[in-house]
Amino acid sequence: MKLFKCQACGHLLYFENRACERCVHRLGYLPDASTLSALEPDGGTTWRALAQSEGADRFCSNAEFDACNWLVPATSGEAYCTACRHNGVIPDPSVPANLAAWRVMELAKHRLFYTLLQLRLPLVTRAEDPEHGLVFEFLAEPPANDGPKVMTGHDEGLITIALSEANDLERERRRTAMGEPYRTLLGHFRHEVGHHYWDLLVRDGGRLAACRAVFGNEREDYGEALQRHYRTGAPADWQERFVSAYATTHPWEDFAETWAHYLHIIDTIEMAEAFGIRVGPPLDDSGTLSADFGVDADSGADIGQVVEDWLPLTFALNSLNRCMGQPDLYPFIINPPVVEKLGFIHGLVRDAGR
Repeated sequence: MKLFKCQACGHLLYFENRACERCVHRLGYLPDASTLSALEPDGGTTWRALAQSEGADRFCSNAEFDACNWLVPATSGEAYCTACRHNGVIPDPSVPANLAAWRVMELAKHRLFYTLLQLRLPLVTRAEDPEHGLVFEFLAEPPANDGPKVMTGHDEGLITIALSEANDLERERRRTAMGEPYRTLLGHFRHEVGHHYWDLLVRDGGRLAACRAVFGNEREDYGEALQRHYRTGAPADWQERFVSAYATTHPWEDFAETWAHYLHIIDTIEMAEAFGIRVGPPLDDSGTLSADFGVDADSGADIGQVVEDWLPLTFALNSLNRCMGQPDLYPFIINPPVVEKLGFIHGLVRDAGR
């Protein structure tokens, strides 16, 4: 993620801002230009974006519910923006609790789409590809004892996210119950979309043999592997070869967990670079905790360079969190086998982006 600036007054902005806090200009995100723009009314429902010299835009239809601040060209026949046209099922917005949770869901989903677009990954809707197009269903739990719980998961491009994951208390309860050091809504989106890109870039992209050499054989019975994981847990030495305990479940989950961490790393390093952050503690005589960021999808850096920047940054961020009495921001260890897995995904993403 990068920083944005109001074109009307120069005030720095968050990606999610709807209006500039200094000059109160309304703001909208232009996905094709990858920028958040101050807007001027252009008559009726259209706006003129100060970040571009020509053309008018209108807001995505989900702006009606304050669930989206992305723009669509006024000449487009699309009612929804690049991110929202991948929605299949949304919760009933007439229910206040549903609307509040859905807005939280959309904040995370739009951050996901920012990164997918930056990496130039393929994005095909369900309307364009009824069998494998990417589509999201945000489902509310049924009334107590009136049907099974909603399970977050992926099936051939269909990603289901339980609406309850937008509730901080419920998500923390599940994180604790499942022994997870990290559980966020954005993390869910990044993990589940990893399954989708395994289908597209590995299975359908002719990379099965190469992927098996790194992650293992995905033909292992998934249901049995899942039961074994919840019955016995991860192996005692899992940190030597996997990025998380859940990654040990099955090669599919190892890929999806590693994919999610790759997006964590790329997005956070981009933000560190946007802030001009440099890491170089004077006490570090060896220089192993020094980092000068500048890695992005087009930098040409290999995965070793990416990780060399990432580790000092996480050491610094974890140290800052501890000063506030908070858990480590990034409570994970990246050993050489994990670097190899990240490198495989780095290559997939680059090839797809080309």
